[in-house]
Amino acid sequence: MIFRQLFEPLSSTYTYLLGCEDTGQAVLIDPVIVTVERDLAAVSRLGLTLAYSLDTHIHADHITAALELKKAVGSKIAAPAFDRLPCADLGIEEGTPFQLGSIRLQALHTPGHTAGHFAYLLGECVFSGDVLLIDGCGRTDFQDGDADALYRSVHDKLFTLPDDYLVYPAHDYQHRHVSSIGQEKDRNPRLGAGRTLAQFRDIMANLNLPYPTFIDYAVPGNRLCGVCPDHLPGDLEKYCRHMTDSPQG
Repeated sequence: MIFRQLFEPLSSTYTYLLGCEDTGQAVLIDPVIVTVERDLAAVSRLGLTLAYSLDTHIHADHITAALELKKAVGSKIAAPAFDRLPCADLGIEEGTPFQLGSIRLQALHTPGHTAGHFAYLLGECVFSGDVLLIDGCGRTDFQDGDADALYRSVHDKLFTLPDDYLVYPAHDYQHRHVSSIGQEKDRNPRLGAGRTLAQFRDIMANLNLPYPTFIDYAVPGNRLCGVCPDHLPGDLEKYCRHMTDSPQG
């Protein structure tokens, strides 16, 4: 299998490129609209054809590239069936693997950050989206977030995986690329180190984080599989302006 971790610095989002060497097909997990050209160039450079984009959830901090990728190269859009997006070509459900050639992703419904959040297990790697970050987790105070649900998602589904399984999150804000289940169980300050559900509830209730900068534009745009609004305030235009040069993890 071909694997690349790509980074979008504005929203600190990781996009994952998975390619099947047998069929030459590829899938992009959590692609961002501002890096469409970069990601398609990476797919082409590896001699692959993009068959699918696949999102872990409806994002609040960036616009997905799913629709733009479909317009550009005809790739199909896969998204959690829970969210009932009419623009999706394939609804992802737990218990039904996503198969693309030799790539077989096990879908794990992991609500808590959003009600329809999914993580994807590939061999000994888990693409954890926002439900489990390196030394952290996604917020639970919007989009039907639920601290109890997130705690159960992580402890009952992700922390039951073997300790040496690798964790690839949807974001990192400190230039880290990968963690492991064992590391997060041992030292995640919100969810690991023996934290109880009551302690986690208290942590999440007292984060006192500001209202998300882009959420009022990102959520409706992502319910359409990636549509930028016609008019954005000047300080937010960068969230829809394509960039061709951005770091690769």
